[in-house]
Amino acid sequence: MPEIEIVLVSPLYEGNVGFAARVMKNFGFTRLVLIDPCEIGDEAFMRAAHAADVLENAERLSFEEVCARSSIVIATTGEVSKSVCNPMRMPYFSPNEIRELIADIDGRISILFGRENWGLNNEEIQKSDIVCTIPSAKEYPILNLSHAVGIVCYELAHLPRGEYLLATREEMEYLYAHIDSYLTLIHHPDFKRVPTMLLIRRVLGRAMLTSREATTLHGLLRRSEWNINPAAFERRKEIPPDDPPKEW
Repeated sequence: MPEIEIVLVSPLYEGNVGFAARVMKNFGFTRLVLIDPCEIGDEAFMRAAHAADVLENAERLSFEEVCARSSIVIATTGEVSKSVCNPMRMPYFSPNEIRELIADIDGRISILFGRENWGLNNEEIQKSDIVCTIPSAKEYPILNLSHAVGIVCYELAHLPRGEYLLATREEMEYLYAHIDSYLTLIHHPDFKRVPTMLLIRRVLGRAMLTSREATTLHGLLRRSEWNINPAAFERRKEIPPDDPPKEW
């Protein structure tokens, strides 16, 4: 089944970290990762109660390290985009919908929770694969950090066993790099490059590709490159070349 880890990004208050650990254990989750946290002391362990082991075993990693080892990175946010024309926080899914998306995955799923005062920044969300938001009242949509962790953990508890392995983070970044270079080959406008790549990341993040699927997309890109410009294809040393097709 998915290996779900809860990642707190720069939490400000150790009490919230302790409460988050406690509610994680309530629903059977024990993998806690802290990125640039506040000092974790007696208050955190007091709030954690019988989940002190979750705090003691929490990993301290950088944002880059979390992304590098995860199959899927999910960013939680209370602020979402109002239009598909702005893909930064769109499309977004509820925790219940996230459950359906990852139910059959056998891989590491990292769920990011941002700072208590202003959440995750755009760069962190941009590097995530899926955006999750908790439905809440418009008058007061922002939840306490530990409450948000609790709601997500409740929805994801007791997931069925996974059935297939996802493409690794390295394989997906390799594919994104290939697509980015392909945009250069087809003279995609520079001013559209960033939003285009963000949309592609969102689409493929939701698709949750297997290694075979990612490899197949590489093959399709290579075949297209060969047809567009054989000379340019031959110069692509960073992508291991297939034998050029002899018949079409």
